[in-house]
Amino acid sequence: MATATTATITTTTTTTTHRLLSTHHTLLHSSFIKPTSLKPTRLATITKLLVSSPTNNPISATKPTQETIFFDGGAHYGDLVANLLLGFTLVWLPLTLAAVLRGFFLRYRFTNLRVTVISGLTGQDRSDFSYKVIKDVQVVPRFIGEWGDVIITLKDGTKVDLRSVPKFREIANYCSSMASAAADDLEESSGPKGF
Repeated sequence: MATATTATITTTTTTTTHRLLSTHHTLLHSSFIKPTSLKPTRLATITKLLVSSPTNNPISATKPTQETIFFDGGAHYGDLVANLLLGFTLVWLPLTLAAVLRGFFLRYRFTNLRVTVISGLTGQDRSDFSYKVIKDVQVVPRFIGEWGDVIITLKDGTKVDLRSVPKFREIANYCSSMASAAADDLEESSGPKGF
């Protein structure tokens, strides 16, 4: 009886194996029809671009390609310390909270191309603007001139208030000079052309 059961299992196993192999063989050698919509089509021909000047020598260097940082930092630490000392009074507590948030979650970056203000818990709030859009730069000194606010007025009338900036006079002068240089470049490029 054991041999009959073994023979039945072996026959069933071989029959199942033959069916699987024949199905695999059929799938392997059957011809599938490719859909015509998936055929790759060439939209444009590739042409070589012939350059008359060598590529390693740029012709014009009017736009700086590398960004150099003039100042990168947060609010002045003196603002935080002064507001923490005054925070013991109940009246000054909201200003202390604002100073703590400025001290830990606000960064200013002034480069040769733009002004960047990064804020938020993880730095997700970021505002960038070029020197071309700056109309006016003003300063408001704080705490005997140790730090100050830089107020930048843009050409569309928006005022950007940068609070507790260290080296605020140097930064304001830098912003003014970069804005005037950008305005001069803009006037030269948009001047009258022709005869």
